[in-house]
Amino acid sequence: MLWTASQVLRKFSTSSHHYQNKLKLAIIGQSLFGQEVYSNLRKQGHKVVGVFTVPDKDGKADPLAVAAEKEGTPVFKFPRWRVKGKPIPEVVDAYKAVGAELNVMPFCSQFIPMNVIDHPKHGSIIYHPSILPLHRGASAINWTLIHGDKKAGFTVFWADDGLDTGPILLQRECDVEPNDTVDTLYNRFLFPGGIKAMVESVQLIADGKAPRTPQPEEGASYEGIQKKSNAKVNLAQPAEAIHNWIRGHDKVPGAWTVIDGQSVTLYGSSMLGGSVPEGQPLDIEGASQAARVTKNGLVLYGTDGKALLVKNLQFEDGKMIPASKYFSSGESASVELTDDEKTMAEEIRNIWKGILSNVPAIEDTTDFFKSGAASMDVVRLVEEVKQKCAGVQLQNEDVYMATTFQDFIQMFVRKLRGEDQEEELVVDYATKDVNNMTVKMPYQCFINGKFEDSENGKTYDSISPTDGSVICKVSYASVGDVDRAVAAAKEAYENGPWGKMNPRDRGSLLYRLADLMEEHQEELATIESIDSGAVYTLALKTHVGMSIQTFRYFAGWCDKIQGKTIPINQARPNRNLTFTKKEPLGVCAIVIPWNYPLMMLAWKSAACLAAGNTLVLKPAQVTPLTALKFAELSVKAGIPKGVINILPGSGGVVGQRLSEHPDIRKLGFTGSTPIGKQIMKSCAVSNLKKVSLELGGKSPLLIFSDCDMDKAVRMGMSSVFFNKGENCIAAGRLFVEESIHDEFIDRVVEEIKKMKIGDPLDRSTDHGPQNHKAHLDKLLEYCEIGVKEGATLVYGGTRVDRPGFFMEPTVFTDVEDHMFLAKEESFGPVMVVSKFKDGDVDGVLQRANDTEYGLASGVFTRDINKAMYVSERLEAGTVFVNTYNKTDVATPFGGFKQSGFGKDLGEKTTGIYYIYLILYSNFICHTHNHTQYDMR
Repeated sequence: MLWTASQVLRKFSTSSHHYQNKLKLAIIGQSLFGQEVYSNLRKQGHKVVGVFTVPDKDGKADPLAVAAEKEGTPVFKFPRWRVKGKPIPEVVDAYKAVGAELNVMPFCSQFIPMNVIDHPKHGSIIYHPSILPLHRGASAINWTLIHGDKKAGFTVFWADDGLDTGPILLQRECDVEPNDTVDTLYNRFLFPGGIKAMVESVQLIADGKAPRTPQPEEGASYEGIQKKSNAKVNLAQPAEAIHNWIRGHDKVPGAWTVIDGQSVTLYGSSMLGGSVPEGQPLDIEGASQAARVTKNGLVLYGTDGKALLVKNLQFEDGKMIPASKYFSSGESASVELTDDEKTMAEEIRNIWKGILSNVPAIEDTTDFFKSGAASMDVVRLVEEVKQKCAGVQLQNEDVYMATTFQDFIQMFVRKLRGEDQEEELVVDYATKDVNNMTVKMPYQCFINGKFEDSENGKTYDSISPTDGSVICKVSYASVGDVDRAVAAAKEAYENGPWGKMNPRDRGSLLYRLADLMEEHQEELATIESIDSGAVYTLALKTHVGMSIQTFRYFAGWCDKIQGKTIPINQARPNRNLTFTKKEPLGVCAIVIPWNYPLMMLAWKSAACLAAGNTLVLKPAQVTPLTALKFAELSVKAGIPKGVINILPGSGGVVGQRLSEHPDIRKLGFTGSTPIGKQIMKSCAVSNLKKVSLELGGKSPLLIFSDCDMDKAVRMGMSSVFFNKGENCIAAGRLFVEESIHDEFIDRVVEEIKKMKIGDPLDRSTDHGPQNHKAHLDKLLEYCEIGVKEGATLVYGGTRVDRPGFFMEPTVFTDVEDHMFLAKEESFGPVMVVSKFKDGDVDGVLQRANDTEYGLASGVFTRDINKAMYVSERLEAGTVFVNTYNKTDVATPFGGFKQSGFGKDLGEKTTGIYYIYLILYSNFICHTHNHTQYDMR
């Protein structure tokens, strides 16, 4: 059985009920679906005696094979089971040797011989994505949508020698939503529900309770695999039937029609309710009436007068565009000039002739700069043209973008006609009256300079941690949205003005963006506070304030990135020279965490943009709102479309696709170590994209008896409770010298009792809510484990009795090195304190370094020799001496070991967003008072 669907990695669990009866299983299949079935069957205690899957493709094993090999399960990768319809004896023998009692076939694209199907004691069971006997065959999900079924579902059935005709073991169904696609059905129900059903089916067999219900012939249907050749849409039918045909073929093989003599594939269909927006008519072959190109997409009409909306179009050459851009998709084509415009063109030709006096004649192909023009000539050209044609908005940059006479005239005419005017940014805001202002929050995906709903129309609730209320609904980006955003970023890099822009001009735009962030700092801080729980004053100073500083710092680097010459051995008679040139990488992806939503965006994207790259950024799912506000400000700053793209959504969908995407050249990630490892693996397997990772930490803080106690208490508390403890460099464990331990703890508890816990928008609040409920629950569990292991809970450890996700600042003492609290990061307001013996400097250093993390650390002592000795031996990317939490945009930040690699901030950060190109040249050198390079 073969069926096609886009697979998305999902996390789920089946029932934890422990069954007595277990089976020996052979898993025959492939894909992430097969992998999850395999993993969950093993969790339930069944023994998988063999996995039979497809051979590696391009050196990459199937996910099912990867999971099985990792756990030591025998894996067999047969390219085929039969030759000319007959089983291959050695393949069948290898299968039989594993001794399976049941074959489980979650997703199998190979033809399996009947002597394999029938061999086990219990036979074989197969998963099929339809409610059998309806839609037997390989394109079941497609036909469910094409036929407009109101119900979708799946069947687990007993294999026989027919095509999906065996007895039924188990079935499940769900409603089909009006704008469901193959992807949405699969991700919402068929994937997670199907895995649970396969596990349940195996247990029913093990317990002797599995039914074998014969399939009825009534209602049975079989539809073949859809191919591009027969996927042409019939437009002479009702709108819903057209919609069903298009969404049933989205994305494979794609429904198409004929427009202006060429086949055009239609993607992203949805039924259109209400009035149709204004637009330009477009005749389409076979349509009952003319379609309409609107700002929202292509509107098609059915024979019933109802309408549907198509979002994207793909042409025969593979180019895909938003349907709304159909009439502007050929912008590079020449425009016909009117007689007046031709007269003006000849006057401009004379201006060119006056500047390029060395050129015999100005032809259409004459290049302004190749003909010897310099920067002063650009100013002269622009000013003379503006003098001839008052009112035309012409900039120096326009000359650099249109260097031949023909291109210059085309550009000039479009400006004269007003055709090059940027579309005004349309933003649907979610508004909220809060903090003595009305904050306006974009909530849609930001792709190619526009805010728009996600491809599948899905949204999710952004929750305020202060009271658990819904701030607004936010678009939930899909894999298709990622692909469109990457395509926009790639187009902006390769063909847009960003890649061709003078670095100093690029810096000017980033300075302008920083200025706009400063103008909107109170609104940004308010959004940050209600979305992340950050105390407003901290959000204003750090979350937003440092973001502004970061953009200004890297804006200044734009025109200061330099290569260098390298002396090499002279090879006579030539005199050789090498020099390095730094060039941007291209499209970069950035995945940021939820603890500092805007600041983490700034730390990574400012350096990326300064280097000349374009980017696709995924904010944390629970804190997307300041990133989307930033996107709005970037348009106002004049950042060209496609340079910045923001996709709210899940890491399993958006983050995974970014790490796998072949057009992304660099991925920067801040988050947990386990996810960082998965990202690094995906980046390596996909296209060896560069990676920088800022991951987990368990930062030690060593407090010696000769410290300034007042400062140690104040900064020690800050090291843990800053930003509610949701701080990557938070001191995960404090080592306090024995002679001052009790005094230190007493004073810390005394200060905690003075802290005001409450509304983060209240200026007097010291401690706001944790970021989201799941994190709060994890912190409470963390404290429970600490108590069970024998650590002393001195203060806190419980949830504050009020609405929202508030937790008391917590202090544990008597934490021993083997305990969970000593090893694992809490990422919350939990102070973990251990004693060390007076004078035992080397002993406490050994304990402090006994961690797989190496992000930050600290030491408090008045003894400069001790401070230097300890700081040199602490294994961390940052060491604080008699202070903590001090970061600056000019200082590089990052860790090593399992805290990651690569740096944020500082001069060197721009380097990770560059390619270092080494050039070997063979210049003829003439030395006078200085060296010149003669290019002849």
